[in-house]
Formats: sequence, structure tokens, C-alpha cells
Amino acid sequence: MTRPPRRPGGSLADALWRRPGLLAALLLALPVLWLVVVYLGSLAALLVQSFYALDDFSGLVVEEFTLATYAQLFTAANLAIIQRTVLMAAAVTLASAVVAFPIAYVAARYARGWRKAAFYLAVMLPLWSSYLVKVYAWKLILAKEGILTWAFAKVGLTPLLEAVLAIPGIGGNSLSVSYIGTFLVFLYVWLPYMILPMQAALERVPTNLLDASADLGARPGETFRHVILPLALPGVVAGSIFTFSLTLGDYIIPQIVGSSRLFIGQAVYTQQGTAGNVPLAAAFTMVPIAIMGLYLWGAKRAGAFDAL
Repeated sequence: MTRPPRRPGGSLADALWRRPGLLAALLLALPVLWLVVVYLGSLAALLVQSFYALDDFSGLVVEEFTLATYAQLFTAANLAIIQRTVLMAAAVTLASAVVAFPIAYVAARYARGWRKAAFYLAVMLPLWSSYLVKVYAWKLILAKEGILTWAFAKVGLTPLLEAVLAIPGIGGNSLSVSYIGTFLVFLYVWLPYMILPMQAALERVPTNLLDASADLGARPGETFRHVILPLALPGVVAGSIFTFSLTLGDYIIPQIVGSSRLFIGQAVYTQQGTAGNVPLAAAFTMVPIAIMGLYLWGAKRAGAFDAL
């Protein structure tokens, strides 16, 4: 009796089937190589360059280990940039959570069939358009002659708008040149990144727990604090990681909408491109990485990832 001919690649398939670890290693080899060489490699290069310094006389980078560049981060001007960016990122993250939660809750609890498909389409649709087009569109909307100012005038709320723009520190001549405008554009652009993780987390909240809470006499506010929010916390944390980190590193939105005061992303762009101070740009780049590292460590210590 003759043996059936072997299929091409049959021996390799058999070997991979017997060794699932080898198959996993082959599948992960290229992505891991990309991660290590391109992503982690670039971060390592930035870290190394942040310990160099720029010679003030020649304008050349002195490739000797020093902490002088990091000391420049603690000057008043650079500390103001860091503080401004962190406060904006925190405000955008908190506002995104407040706005996204009812949207995600309704979608998770009540949307079924075509309504759920419409929800995903509505949330994802802004992400399909060009980032720059959206930002420039918002600049026109928020301009002094824009549709938002016109709408306030039509309903007789121009004094209210002028009072808000007169607030020191966050106001300006118009919404398009104020921190309020920058905040609104950040909120619009990053909101989908908060809605989707929260909706996924809320979908995993068992309905019988909500019913049991109501049966035991808990008021809606108590059910929210003691049942819904703790179970949905991983989604809130996941969304906040996106909104907070993206706001920390963005330089296009503050460049187009807002005042002339710099954010961290703009400082990196300016130091690297205009001033040619690569070590200081690299040191500024380490700030968001350190902040996000501390944030993730604190969230892990608080148990926010336990239910993931």
C-alpha cells in the first residue's frame, strides 16, 4: 500500500501544530521587532539626547552627559508650559468623561439593532474626516465672525459670551484665540476615544446587579456610585489614558486655535525645528512620558485595571 503524497509545507504545518509556542513566536516576531527597533528605539534615542546640552556659543550639541538640560525645564517659562499643558489635559479628560458617560450609558443599556449601528456610526464618523480639516473648521466656527458668535447674537446672549471671554487667563478677543476655544476643539476631537471604552465597559455591567440594587431600596444616585461607576471604572480609565495622553502631546490644535502661549507639543516642535535645541526638545518629550507613567502607576495601585 503506497503512502499518500505529502502536501507542500505539510511538515512545517505539523511542526507548528505540535509547537504552538513556536507559531506564536513567528507571528509576533515582526510586530515585536517593529516595536523594539522603531518605537522603543526612538524613545531610547530621545532619552539619550535629553542628557546632552546645547553650547550657547557655537550652537552645537555637546554629546557629554549632563543634567543641565533637565534643569532648564524648571525655569519659570518652561514650568508654565508644563503646567498649562497638564491643566488643559486634565480639564479635557474630566469634561470628556462627563459628556461621554450618558452617551455611553444610553448606548450600552438601550441601543439595540440598527440603533446600536447608528450609535457606532455617529461616534466613528468624525474620526473618518481629516484631522486638519476638523481643526480649521472649528477655527472658523469659533472666529469672531463665525457661526457660534452669530448664534449667540441671534438669541441675545452676546453679553454672556463677552463676559466669558473677559475672564482673565482663559478668555480672549474671540473664542478662536482663547483657551476656551482650544478646550472645545480638544473636547470635540478626542471625545470618541472616551465614549467607546466607556460604552464597552458599561455593556459588561450585569443588569441583574442594577435590579438587585433597586430591589434593596437604593436610590439611582446610590446605584450609580456603588454599582455602575466601580464596574465601569476600567472603561473610564482607558478613555482617560487616550484623552489625557493625546492632549499632552498635541501641538497642532494649540497652534491653530488658541493664544500664542506654548504647550508641550509646541515647545518640542519649536526647540527641535526653529531653535535647533534637540536636547531640550528631547527633555520636553520625556515630560509627558513621565506623567503618563505616574498616572498608569497610580491607576494600577487604585485597582482600576483589576476588572479588565
